[in-house]
Amino acid sequence: MTPDLDHATLKSRQRAMRGGFPQTMGLRVHRAISWIGRAEACGEDHDARFIFLWIAFNAAYADESEFQAAPTQGERAVFLGFFDNIARLDGEARVYGAIWKRFHGPVRLLMENRYVFHPFWQHHNGIPGYEDWEERFAASARAFARAFQNGDCAKVLSFVFDRLYVLRNQLVHGGATWNSRVNRAQVRDGAAILGFLLPVFVDIMMDNPQQDWGRPFYPVVE
Repeated sequence: MTPDLDHATLKSRQRAMRGGFPQTMGLRVHRAISWIGRAEACGEDHDARFIFLWIAFNAAYADESEFQAAPTQGERAVFLGFFDNIARLDGEARVYGAIWKRFHGPVRLLMENRYVFHPFWQHHNGIPGYEDWEERFAASARAFARAFQNGDCAKVLSFVFDRLYVLRNQLVHGGATWNSRVNRAQVRDGAAILGFLLPVFVDIMMDNPQQDWGRPFYPVVE
């Protein structure tokens, strides 16, 4: 198992390597590492930690040109290309190994939790066409299991982050109470999963600075 990467380790590596980073990639990594550091300072405040780590994720993956070209795709659709790149460039299978060896239990519980399944909430909110949410839920679980067994890391990440995205919406859009007992386990596990994966994502990006990671939002303009 790869040792945990913390903010200090990532920042030290970034400072040593940043001279060889393309400008856009360097800004992306710099921003992501800064938010990882902020998340570390949250301690046991899992709600805040989750939110700051999601900001780090946005800094790492969000591509301005893709959002402009396909504004109707939605955020979840856009980050799938990022997962493809991460999985392809992860020669040591660190991401898959972390999910398999360290977070298999929390990920399994996340996938079995209907409260982070988008069609469940669509049906609960009376949106037509989601009466079959239970069948969709079961089909999603089967598809995730196949992807996991086949070692399809990009697809596994897409399933995990699809659930985490619902949790993100609950927190960011005021659909949850801070430190609530109602969703405590999923927030805690979600923050733990992000807390391990985001530093690995950034480390893989620094291993591959010449990969086209896209153009970050709001570049520094003087």
